[in-house]
Amino acid sequence: MKMCVTATAGDLNAQVDPRFGRCQYFVFIDSDTMAFEAMANEAIAAPGGAGIQAAQTVVNKGANVLISGNVGPNAFQVLSTAGVKIATGAYGTVKEAVEMYKSGKLGETGASTVAAHAGMGATAPGGGFGMGMGGGRGGGRGRGMGMGLGMQQPMPSQPQPQAPQAPTAPKTKEEELEQLSNMASRLEKDLEEVKKKIEALKKR
Repeated sequence: MKMCVTATAGDLNAQVDPRFGRCQYFVFIDSDTMAFEAMANEAIAAPGGAGIQAAQTVVNKGANVLISGNVGPNAFQVLSTAGVKIATGAYGTVKEAVEMYKSGKLGETGASTVAAHAGMGATAPGGGFGMGMGGGRGGGRGRGMGMGLGMQQPMPSQPQPQAPQAPTAPKTKEEELEQLSNMASRLEKDLEEVKKKIEALKKR
């Protein structure tokens, strides 16, 4: 069985790196012979999508099992879709983590163990999209492989200054109602667009 352990250095005595997408090294190990190959994680400096890039590296190297501290939803989607088993909560050295897994002390996880924002700091401002955009963004990113699309879909709506319109202080109740109605209409249109894009992604 070929295992991949996230590590702080490239050998069996290195400590397990609790991060997956932004770990320092991947150590690929033959669980029968303990022969290993280490490679630096090129995704560590990625402005975004490090988890996906890292997951694709693990899949491309033919690993059967990934052992790490935590795995985010995008990376989890890529790995699980490719049939890679995922064991989280690992600690100690790489060698110890492998032994823990082989002896059944490290359980396989059926879901991501950290939120999508962990290791994706470049996209943190996305929370300001508003409720409609937040829903669409979650749907797009949750599909893992489709992250590039999911991250991009809401972007055309981002420049619309939804929130800053409120402080313009309407003079009358009618003006305020009209302003809020227009804002609601725009949000509804945005939400409909996001829903259509989600459905289109699901049908692929």
